[in-house]
Amino acid sequence: MTFRRAVVAGMFALLAAVASAAAARADQAYAVEGHDVFLDGNRDVRSETVYRGMQRLTITRSGRATIYSALVEYDRAGEGGRQHQRASFSSTLLPSGEQRDGPGNDPDYLTVLNQPFAVQLDAPTMRDLAHVRRAVPFDFPSPMTGATLHGTLRRLPDAMVGATRSMGIAFEAKGPLHGALPDRPAMQLAGTITMTGTAYYAYGSALLLALDATLAIEGALDDTEHRSPVSIVYTRSIHSAEGREAARIVPVPRRT
Repeated sequence: MTFRRAVVAGMFALLAAVASAAAARADQAYAVEGHDVFLDGNRDVRSETVYRGMQRLTITRSGRATIYSALVEYDRAGEGGRQHQRASFSSTLLPSGEQRDGPGNDPDYLTVLNQPFAVQLDAPTMRDLAHVRRAVPFDFPSPMTGATLHGTLRRLPDAMVGATRSMGIAFEAKGPLHGALPDRPAMQLAGTITMTGTAYYAYGSALLLALDATLAIEGALDDTEHRSPVSIVYTRSIHSAEGREAARIVPVPRRT
């Protein structure tokens, strides 16, 4: 699975924006869950992989640059049995505002830095989001194929993530898929790819506290004389693990 950052057209760059180091917390723990399902309709072949683990995000300074580093330890359970794995990913925010990803070793896409939502937003982006009242269109390239996905971004009601009041964001986007997937390079697929997700950012630090994202592929496997329908669904859930109740998202009542 691959979830990557997108760029919002028009008002603001949501998914590539990160906050200044002054607002950054030194570290943040997350609980991680994932589920991959592959179904080849004609061959009746089904495979499932389940992920569960913990990770820690560390934010440091190097001169005027800000470095985000994520390390996750998790269990991977699938057809090959249960395995204990480690993964890591880093991203550097330069003084110019440019963000450079890597190095990284995250083959199952479980680190918080390797997702479609940025791990932290800047103050102008938070202010812009606070005034969003209707869906905003945006386009971004599919990380799997490079084809453009078209979708919309919208505000969700504020919620408490554990003890922290957070801003909610949701997006959905869809586009064509032609070619092989990173985790299945021998397969040539033709179809559509749909991405949906929600994210909650702490008002104080603008740090990502809760993420739920799904990538669904519907298409055909064209490696034989007969085209085989294929359905693949990847899900990832990354929630703050600070405190016993921190992973819960509780809607904040609207003010009347």
